[in-house]
Amino acid sequence: MIKLEGVEKIYRTKEIETLALSNVNLHIDKGEFVSIMGPSGCGKSTLLNIIGLLDNPSAGKIEIMGQEVENLSDAAQADFRNHNISFVFQSFHLIPSLNVAENVALPLIYRKGISASDRKKRVEEVLERLGLSHRLRHLPAQLSGGQCQRVAIARALVGDPKIILADEPTGNLDSKMGTEVMHLLHELNRHDGRTIVMVTHNEEQARSTDRIIRFFDGRIVS
Repeated sequence: MIKLEGVEKIYRTKEIETLALSNVNLHIDKGEFVSIMGPSGCGKSTLLNIIGLLDNPSAGKIEIMGQEVENLSDAAQADFRNHNISFVFQSFHLIPSLNVAENVALPLIYRKGISASDRKKRVEEVLERLGLSHRLRHLPAQLSGGQCQRVAIARALVGDPKIILADEPTGNLDSKMGTEVMHLLHELNRHDGRTIVMVTHNEEQARSTDRIIRFFDGRIVS
């Protein structure tokens, strides 16, 4: 499903050159739930951004679903991402002025060929599944942290992605809400067969996934 070969990422300024990823080789199979762990600043989020086509590598090859993607145009990468990859972030990234239904609908607005009625139906279905149908007119400020993260997951699901990339998805939640979010991610993985790559500092949550990849100084160490 995801294949990285010799991937490097270098950030350059006038004064300094920083090697964020160094010779990363990684294969993730379809339907796997993989955790990425390591100290802050070791390259975990950079890796997630490169897999999600939010950033390009300085060197190396990236193949997703059998397609080499690192040399696609920005527009082609955006289209590929919109149809196949979704993100769940630690800080939710909901738009405060939009209600729940409007936040969830956002990925579909940028997809051609979906009518307003189809968009409404998909949003209502995913909110029903996540137990949020009674909140669809609420603004993010009217929700708890756990509810905000479920809205963010609903937004990630509405486009029916094959891959979900989660960056510290429980980092802003208490233990009870964090457990609920992890249960939901496992359900999406086991029942829907979605491939999930999750960056986390939580060892217990990582151990509940299929595989743990440990990073240090931009390299995979185990």
